[in-house]
Amino acid sequence: MKAAVLREGNKNLVIEDIPIPEPGAGEVLVKVAACGVCQTDLHYIDHGIPTQKKPPMILGHEISGIVTATGQRVLLLPIFCDNRIMLGNTIDGGFAEYVKVPEEAVIPLPDEIPLEEGCIIADAVSTPYHAVMNRAKVKPTDKVIVFGCGGVGMNVVQISAMLGAEVTACDIDENKLEIAKELGAAYTVKPDQINTKYDVAFEVIGKPETIEAAFKTLGKAGRLCVIGYTNQNITINPAKIMFFEQEIIGSIGCRIGDYSKIFKLVIDGKIKLDKLIANKYRLEGINKALDELRKSKVLRNIILLS
Repeated sequence: MKAAVLREGNKNLVIEDIPIPEPGAGEVLVKVAACGVCQTDLHYIDHGIPTQKKPPMILGHEISGIVTATGQRVLLLPIFCDNRIMLGNTIDGGFAEYVKVPEEAVIPLPDEIPLEEGCIIADAVSTPYHAVMNRAKVKPTDKVIVFGCGGVGMNVVQISAMLGAEVTACDIDENKLEIAKELGAAYTVKPDQINTKYDVAFEVIGKPETIEAAFKTLGKAGRLCVIGYTNQNITINPAKIMFFEQEIIGSIGCRIGDYSKIFKLVIDGKIKLDKLIANKYRLEGINKALDELRKSKVLRNIILLS
């Protein structure tokens, strides 16, 4: 099969012919239909964040496809089981024609959701859903600010607005701020324009300075929800947390039981996928797709495998 392989020290993925993986007991083989290109993939390529499985490694964790043994249309959980197994990190992912996964990673995808576009639900939609609904517990009366309007952040905007919250989108990219308005943001600001306090702040970039900036926007009893990944330290005054009864919350992945709720929201048109996907590339275009994300030109590109 064809696969885009990450090799040690290489800034480009290499298209190679490798054997189709053979599923063992409790595993299934999935013919990949599409796989989203995520900022997390760039962490491994550009930012020195190691994958748990050492290269050579197949990245990609937003996967839709067909179970070869049954013909069932499926979405794959990007993170699963108590051991935090992650596709494209702990085990090989979806930038390949086939992927082998444990049965517990497979979720049936409703016929009403297109197989290709549906791949981004696995992370770009489900991760913000969990952050908004279960971790930050956004309410219709909340004033929300979202730092970073990329593929995940844009859905924090969309889902928070869907709940009736007053959402402010914060980014340096004017085009992304315009899309945020279309998806429900009441206001848009650049980072240096913030002059009010918020009930909930989401950081969806993964930089110490933006985590610190997001924390500073909180009012009394405010909640900071950190979705962006960084392994660097941050500086925050704990006296403010205590005195104003504030919270700092982390969020990763999504509960498996929530996917059926997300599917319904997509089918009902309450969560829109079409605004999020910029381009569709074949596997041979993977490095162009990554480079567009690297340069912040797109929210999400997807790679088509079948």
